[in-house]
Amino acid sequence: MSPTIAGAEIAGADVAAEARLWLGTPYRHQAALRGVGCDCLGLVRGVWQGMLGPEPEAPPPYSGTWAESTPVGGEPLLEAAARHLVPVPGPLADYRAAPGDVLLFRFRAHLPARHCAIATGPDRMIHAHDRARVAEVALTPWWRRHLAGVFRFPARRGLTPP
Repeated sequence: MSPTIAGAEIAGADVAAEARLWLGTPYRHQAALRGVGCDCLGLVRGVWQGMLGPEPEAPPPYSGTWAESTPVGGEPLLEAAARHLVPVPGPLADYRAAPGDVLLFRFRAHLPARHCAIATGPDRMIHAHDRARVAEVALTPWWRRHLAGVFRFPARRGLTPP
């Protein structure tokens, strides 16, 4: 896919369209291969590869459990997102989902963010989860309460805005 560039980010509609190509991909922990298998991070990694090319860094091994803890203050998913994606400013409580936004979630206040998805509209997202296939689902109040961060894909280096 040839992305449309809008400022410092790839157009969200292009990201959402790339994510939709992954619908139906089976869940496979730590995988990132469209149609074969991926987990939630693998979905984001695969969309990155489809939009921007090779990944900027390989993720370290990680557990498939949402309840895994990390050292105090450790936020590996949020920290990696901050290194490679563009943060969406503003309070999470006021966030209105836009197509292409990368959504990070934490399931308990004392645990690090451990799940990610890609928004496809104000009330929809695409994600992968254990024992299921990549699916487009409602971005419900439950998901919104667990939102830990929102990011966008950066513009590809070497491309200029239209």
